[in-house]
Amino acid sequence: MSEIAVAPRPLLVDLLALALRFLRAHREVSVMLALIALMALVGILAPLLAPDPAAINPANRLKPPSAEHWLGTDHLGRDVYARLVFGTRTSMSVGFSVAAATTLIGVVIGLYAGFARRGGAIVMRINDAMMSIPAVLLAIALASLMSQGLTAVIVAITIPEIPRMVRVVRALVLGVRQQPYIAAAVSIGTRGVPLVMRHVIPNTLGPVLVQATYACASAIIASAVLAFLGVGTSPDVPSWGGMMADARRQFRLHPDLMLYPGLALSALVLIVNILGDRLSDAMDPRKARRGIL
Repeated sequence: MSEIAVAPRPLLVDLLALALRFLRAHREVSVMLALIALMALVGILAPLLAPDPAAINPANRLKPPSAEHWLGTDHLGRDVYARLVFGTRTSMSVGFSVAAATTLIGVVIGLYAGFARRGGAIVMRINDAMMSIPAVLLAIALASLMSQGLTAVIVAITIPEIPRMVRVVRALVLGVRQQPYIAAAVSIGTRGVPLVMRHVIPNTLGPVLVQATYACASAIIASAVLAFLGVGTSPDVPSWGGMMADARRQFRLHPDLMLYPGLALSALVLIVNILGDRLSDAMDPRKARRGIL
C-alpha cells in the first residue's frame, strides 16, 4: 500500500502557532501587547472617538470637566480630551516608526560591524563618538535644523537611537560567530547572505526585539521633550509634550491640564518598558521556566 503524502504546513502557519504558544506561556507579555494594541487602536480611531482637537473657542477657555468637554478645556478653549486622544496617535506613530527604523538600520550596520574586521572597527569608533553625545541634545539639534513636521521628529530621534542598536547587534553577532553550528554551516558552503539569514539573524532576534521596545519607549519620551520645547512638530499638531508646555502658565490654578498628558505619557512608557523586561525574561533560556522556542 502506497503511503499518502502529507503536504508540509506553510511557514506562516508554523510561525503563528509558535507565537500563540509563546503568548499562552507568557501571560504578562500578552497583557502588555493587548494594552499597546488598545492604545494604538485609540490613536487610529481618534477622529471617531473625539471632536476636532484644533477647534478654538475663547468663550469656553479653562472650563472644568462637563458632559460636553469630558476633561475640560485649555487656555484657548480647546477640548482637552480630544487633544489627549489625538496625542496618542502622535506618540504611537513616533514610537513605532523610530523602533522600526532603528531596528532595520541598526541590524544592518551591526551585522557589518560584526563580520568586517577593519570596516567594523571604523564603524564602531563612529558609533562610540555618536553615543558620547546625549541623545536628547542630539535630537534637539537635528530637529532644529530640519523643517517642522512629524517626519523631522522621527528622523531626529532615530539617528541617536541607532548606535545603541548597532552595539547590541554587533555583540550578538560576535557571540554567534563562535558557535559550532556557524562553523558547520560554513564547512558545507553556506556563506554571505544565506548564512546571515538562516543562522545569524534567527539567533539574535530575541535581544533585538527587546532593544526595539526600549528604543520605542525612549522615542516616546524624546518626542514629548521636543514638543515641550517647541522643536520639531508644529504647535497645531496635538501632542502630550505640547499639552504640558501649554499648561505651564495655568499650572497653579489648573494642574489637571498638565496631569492628564503626563499620566498618559507615563502609562504608555511604563507599558512598553514592562513589555521589554518581560520579553527579555521570556527569551532568556536561563530565566524562562518553559522552553517553547
